[in-house]
Amino acid sequence: MLKAVNHESTPVRVLVVDDEVGVRTALRRGLSAEGMEVTVCAEGHEALQLAATGAFDVVLLDVLLPGLSGYRVLERLRERGVHTPVLLVSAKDGEFDQADGLDLGADGYVVKPFSFVVLAAQVRALVRRVGDSGPGGQDTLRVGELEIDRSGRKVSWAGDPIALSPREYKLLVALASRPGTVLTKEDLLRAVWGNDQEVTRNVVEVYVGYLRRKLDAVGAGELVETVRGHGYRVVLD
Repeated sequence: MLKAVNHESTPVRVLVVDDEVGVRTALRRGLSAEGMEVTVCAEGHEALQLAATGAFDVVLLDVLLPGLSGYRVLERLRERGVHTPVLLVSAKDGEFDQADGLDLGADGYVVKPFSFVVLAAQVRALVRRVGDSGPGGQDTLRVGELEIDRSGRKVSWAGDPIALSPREYKLLVALASRPGTVLTKEDLLRAVWGNDQEVTRNVVEVYVGYLRRKLDAVGAGELVETVRGHGYRVVLD
């Protein structure tokens, strides 16, 4: 199966936000089968925190959410200058509901119950549109005080630049692109070293150590967390 890829030729990263377990499960399974990397959450404040990192290519955002509505999440993302395409998903099919969402900066509006085939096609179309118009705002990853300028391959913490080797940089991008998600050593080997059969899992530990020392030098030593027995993740404050 061919993977759905973004302008960086990496798998499309989708954030699915819905408070219904069944919807989250179905979308994770279906979009993963399309070759996309899917992160899910069920609450508005967490959705805002995740989406504001700029780590995703598309956000599927339910309108009715606990904590913070989808409309407010979208509004605050646009206020912060986050231009990630957002596809609103709602049981409300009124023309004023759709107009409100589009006026707030949504890139599309899907009414439940929806056809998964059509929804997946809309996701791919949004990714292509971003690719055709250039990377734009999607080239900056932000997690707390960490900022990664992917176009310039520059990294900083609270404004202080961090000099990383190419491997350290790729390792940090792999982790920061999925904030809060535990990545195994195998995941990181594939992301950073590709198909190099001579590289072992131990090299991941070595490079995580290198990366932590450089992060610690600027006060970000706790950013990368070890989840014992599982792997590593970038911590969301």
